[in-house]
Amino acid sequence: MSGVKSLAKDTAIYGVSSIVGRFLNWCLVPLYTYYFAAEEYGIVTYVYSFVALAMVILTYGMETGFFRFANHERYGDDPMRVYSTSLISLASSSSAFLLLVLLFLKPITGWMECGDHYSYVWMMAAAVALDAFTAIPFSYLRFAHRPMRFAGLKLLNIGLNIGLNLFFIVLCPWIWKHAPQVIAWFYDPGYGIGYIFLTNFITSLLNLVLLTPELRGFGWRFDRAMWRAMISYSWPLLVLGVAGIMNQTIDKILLPQLVADKSTALDQLGIYGANYKIAIIMVMFTQAFRFAYEPFIFAQNKDKGESRLQSYRDAMKWFVIFSLLIFLGVMFFIDIAKRIIAPAYWEGLAVVPIVMIADFFFGVTFNLSIWYKLTDRTQWGMWLSLTGLAVTLLMNRLLVPHFGYMGCAWAALACYAVMMVFSYIMGRLKYPIGYNVPRLGGYFLLALALYGVSVWITVDAMPWLNYGVRLLLLALYISVVLRVEKMKLSQMLPVGAIMRRLLHR
Repeated sequence: MSGVKSLAKDTAIYGVSSIVGRFLNWCLVPLYTYYFAAEEYGIVTYVYSFVALAMVILTYGMETGFFRFANHERYGDDPMRVYSTSLISLASSSSAFLLLVLLFLKPITGWMECGDHYSYVWMMAAAVALDAFTAIPFSYLRFAHRPMRFAGLKLLNIGLNIGLNLFFIVLCPWIWKHAPQVIAWFYDPGYGIGYIFLTNFITSLLNLVLLTPELRGFGWRFDRAMWRAMISYSWPLLVLGVAGIMNQTIDKILLPQLVADKSTALDQLGIYGANYKIAIIMVMFTQAFRFAYEPFIFAQNKDKGESRLQSYRDAMKWFVIFSLLIFLGVMFFIDIAKRIIAPAYWEGLAVVPIVMIADFFFGVTFNLSIWYKLTDRTQWGMWLSLTGLAVTLLMNRLLVPHFGYMGCAWAALACYAVMMVFSYIMGRLKYPIGYNVPRLGGYFLLALALYGVSVWITVDAMPWLNYGVRLLLLALYISVVLRVEKMKLSQMLPVGAIMRRLLHR
């Protein structure tokens, strides 16, 4: 019982640090969109799309490999040998990556739409190399059951990132206007978005400094035989990770190459990237659910009775219900939500409902992944992600030249829709759970219908009347759910009460 309590506590700490961190970083979107033009923010979006992909490649599944081999019956008696081998491996590959970027800095900078701003590229390459290397010390903290230090370092890093962004983008221009001599020795008012990348580099470097205690007190040894075994174990995870991250970022990478009017490519990318951030509310809910759900499904798997399957059905049901509630809440009050980005970006608001539904499908797909996780058929996860990637590439190639960033949004929707359907069909064959698909589909169609009604009856001259009508529509959705589920409102809210009921079935 003490082990279960410890797991629950650690999960909560890791979850809070990750979700709070993601939310705080999300809060930087208004800063960027109000202070930078769409073309400049397009460069930021483009560079960070490559950063996300590079991080997956440079860690090449070694985090999971470290956990597996540190607990392996053959190597588990000497976990520090596993740790040092992993560190040396990532240190070598990260250093090689940074060296290659520096050797080919000029062509890479041009290829990444950064003009002659070479510092943008080398700073982000250095930040990625540092973050890839420090991924293993952070994994070690989890292995050593030190969640407070893990969360503390993560939140400190995020706090410094936000603080430096505010300093360089807001405070320094104000000081420059009133007393330029104070900061003239380090501040260049024309550097603009470069300070976003400089901030990232500084915070990544600080991470390495703060993690030095985890890099001392043991012998640095490289076990070649163990490393080969770890690479053999981890490479499928690399394929899965690359396919998964490309499903999320490839549209932003391809947009500048595929859009018909090249002169507006970065503007379109900036508009798409900014509006994409509004829809990320759905992603944050999915991530919060994931932290509770993963330990939940494996704990429930110990029970071989019907109650186990019913628990999985209930988890899916409530995920769908609350995800659609979030979708309606954002879309009904999009006139308020849109103010997190500057008015110059509002022309791209049409992507928000499409991307939110795509993220909803992704969340459902994650719930459906239970069948291959519980049956140890994780290779299906790799094939599922590769299928989604193929759909993403095809749809972007077909749609973006004609519809610009709207084509990116529809490609994301198609990708996750295909993955969701494929996972459901295979799960029904391999590990049938018996989801109530008609009911879940009914909730989805109800949400779409209510959203359609809200758009149809919108009166531009009377926004407060619109809000009143949409509140009634939101209440109608909740009342239908309560009636179908035969529940009272007090039983439905808050979300935490529902999750506790699932966890204690």
